[in-house]
Amino acid sequence: MSEVLDEGPFFHGTKADLGPGALLTAGFRSNYRPEVVMNHIYFTALRDGAGLAAELAAGDGAPRVYVVEPTGFFENDPNVTDKKFPGNPTRSYRSKEPLRIVDEVTDWKRLSPAQLQAWRERLATILHVERGEIIN
Repeated sequence: MSEVLDEGPFFHGTKADLGPGALLTAGFRSNYRPEVVMNHIYFTALRDGAGLAAELAAGDGAPRVYVVEPTGFFENDPNVTDKKFPGNPTRSYRSKEPLRIVDEVTDWKRLSPAQLQAWRERLATILHVERGEIIN
């Protein structure tokens, strides 16, 4: 049995329109490097962090934030823990096992168009100029 990293609740941001009981799984293209197929499904204990991910997600659908529950082992997301932020202040996790959708939440902080554009520009700089790497 692994150490409990966080009690949750947990959230996942996406543009997929799903309902309670649906499973989110690994094996899809990265929102940040579409040439990379992800080996993990990512989630956070921060509702607004999931909202940011939903806003930045690939696709044309509306950004959505779901309450999720891990169905198996999960670990700290090495893309943001220790590599970029000491510890895990973003409360970000990943799992190779599916996440089950419990419910959709609508009371997350939306970004203004200017904030969203600033995040997209920041990501473009990190991924293209600084050659940010995804630990898959």
